Amino acid sequence: MIDSFWKKATEFHGHACPGLAIGVRAREFVVNNPEFAKLPYGVLHCVTENDACGVDAIQCILGCSFGKGNLSIRRTAKHAYSFFDTANNHAVRICLKLRKKPDISREDWQQSLLSAPLDDVFTVSTPSYSPPDKPKIFSNIYCDRCGEGVAEHCIRLSEGQRLCLDCWESYGRGW
Repeated sequence: MIDSFWKKATEFHGHACPGLAIGVRAREFVVNNPEFAKLPYGVLHCVTENDACGVDAIQCILGCSFGKGNLSIRRTAKHAYSFFDTANNHAVRICLKLRKKPDISREDWQQSLLSAPLDDVFTVSTPSYSPPDKPKIFSNIYCDRCGEGVAEHCIRLSEGQRLCLDCWESYGRGW
């Protein structure tokens, strides 16, 4: 079964790589977890701690995406993913445990990730943070300087003008 998901993820991502293998195995962990295996659409939320290749697998084969609001990023640069059942308050965090040996090729590392027992691939814990808020739809405000539309929560006021983040100049005096 992993072969069909590997093929789908590889097609979506554009090539096969060890990072994608991590995401495919994260998907396997989720669907093998009884608390997450059969969640209805829109209930599973993933918080990824990286912006690497594995996130493409999670988007492609788990259906979590930034656009739907059920994929968020927490930039720790770790191969770690937290999954939240937003209906029942279940949560689990998995982090890559399997270490690449210095003398192993990229292809062999990828194969190790795909074939090792899940218990050898990931550590499992409870996330140290709460699930993200449910997505909101914001009104569109137009920047008084460039004229581009921006979600209202990202508008800044400066000298009476409504400015987007690109046009706004931060004011900071060390606090």
